[in-house]
Amino acid sequence: MDWLLALKAVILGIVEGLTEFLPISSTGHLIVAESLLRFRIASLSVFTIAIQAAAIVAVCWEYRARLLHVARGLGTDPREQRLAVNLCVAFVPAAVLGVLFKPAIETALFRPLPVALAWVIGAVVILWVERVHAAKDYAPRVSSMDEIGWLDALKIGCAQCLALIPGTSRSGATIIGGLIFGLSRTAATQFSFFLAIPTLLGATVYSLYKARQQLTAAEMPLYAISSLFAFVAALICVRWLLRYIATHDFRPFAWYRIVFGGLILLSATQGWIEWNTEGG
Repeated sequence: MDWLLALKAVILGIVEGLTEFLPISSTGHLIVAESLLRFRIASLSVFTIAIQAAAIVAVCWEYRARLLHVARGLGTDPREQRLAVNLCVAFVPAAVLGVLFKPAIETALFRPLPVALAWVIGAVVILWVERVHAAKDYAPRVSSMDEIGWLDALKIGCAQCLALIPGTSRSGATIIGGLIFGLSRTAATQFSFFLAIPTLLGATVYSLYKARQQLTAAEMPLYAISSLFAFVAALICVRWLLRYIATHDFRPFAWYRIVFGGLILLSATQGWIEWNTEGG
């Protein structure tokens, strides 16, 4: 194994795990990190699928008790039936648009500069939403995930479609969308985590099918080591975020997006870094 390549793969696995469930865009961070590290392998699509799958496993592990309860209660428990229906409803919009438009979006926008622009625009939206929530007379309409109705789920699913644009952030679109539609911070975040499971699992299966010819046994150790680090990083991040939202808002993530995106745009205009300008 090329140890320098393995180190780059580990770094990318950690980047994926730390950013997948934060409102800062894991796809955007991977595009930028791959460009900075000059990470080039023949099966790059499969590599990305592998570390994304590891992040999904992490959130499934964190919520394993509730997921098992959902599976057991689908036929008898109204609460679990409601959650399952909501997840199905929220999953459909992005799934349909992803199949129709993702290849075109990857070709046009999977580059560091469009990502940086999406980071900044998304940050402005987050700051605006948090300003509304900071108003003294504001009270969320939905306080817990189990109070979410199918119409709220559909709205959040439509908001998730924005995450097809790299740099927008799937978790950012669903969490901030949930806040806009009247959910509490905890309800929006928890539903975003659960919605990640069918969404990312569906995207993984679809992408793996499309990239099946890129699978090579020689690069399996690379997938394995990077996925392990992605799993651990994602598990740490999910647990941290659940504690964080109990007493904090999302404005620090917005300022992070502005600073990081601004630096990328500035470095490009000043010629400090030669960013990759070719689409995916």
